Amino acid sequence: MDMKLKDTFVGLWNTYFNGSELPIAFYYTEREGCAEAAKPSSGHQCVIAVLSRVRSGTSLSFEADSVGCGGGKRYLGFTEEIMPNFEYFLSCGIPGKLEGERYKKTPELVREVMKKSPRFEAPGRFIVFKRWDRLETSDDPEVVIFFARPDVLSGLFTLANFDEVESNGVFAPFSAGCGSIVQYPYLERDSDRPRGVLGMFDVSARPYVPEGALTFALPMNKFVRMVENMEESFLITPSWNKVRKRIRSRSEDM
Repeated sequence: MDMKLKDTFVGLWNTYFNGSELPIAFYYTEREGCAEAAKPSSGHQCVIAVLSRVRSGTSLSFEADSVGCGGGKRYLGFTEEIMPNFEYFLSCGIPGKLEGERYKKTPELVREVMKKSPRFEAPGRFIVFKRWDRLETSDDPEVVIFFARPDVLSGLFTLANFDEVESNGVFAPFSAGCGSIVQYPYLERDSDRPRGVLGMFDVSARPYVPEGALTFALPMNKFVRMVENMEESFLITPSWNKVRKRIRSRSEDM
């Protein structure tokens, strides 16, 4: 990790976003001991719920067996398997057998969605999550994830589009909560034009994040560009200063 970049971002973040919640970051590795090992769950456990500890400052390392959710294992890249009758689970269910989430209209539609879904294999045995200020020289963050309210998101969104010709420098894919902060932004790192990912619209994951928060996740190569652009962007204008003052009044609500 470039410690100069780490410190530079914290300074700029405090200046232009009034000390809003720092982002968390993750990377894959084969090395054990990079962070506290997440404890295996005896039952279902949403990854988003566990990440609340990382947001509070506890660094965590997950491997396949410590992810207590089948979807979480898939979207973190530890398996390509999906539960039996997933097309019914995501849609209408099976009467008397399986309750459906009704996130898609029909099982047939789910099947088509799954055909187009990106494939993703974890490049390491462990995925390590750390809050930005907890990153060390030995860390190599690959994706940065913000949990933020609309005013902060507006700043991140606009900054992500600052040096883009296309109008979709940020996109919001239909995805599980963990997919929107891990799978999609990680895959963007190899794109010719990496984008930010707006997420946490997953109704099942919503109870594990603050009421007014969504996520904004982006690969490190895109994040570095954003940091480099901060001091020549709209962030130095009176328009942003009006928003920044309001961010201060609400920063403690997260």
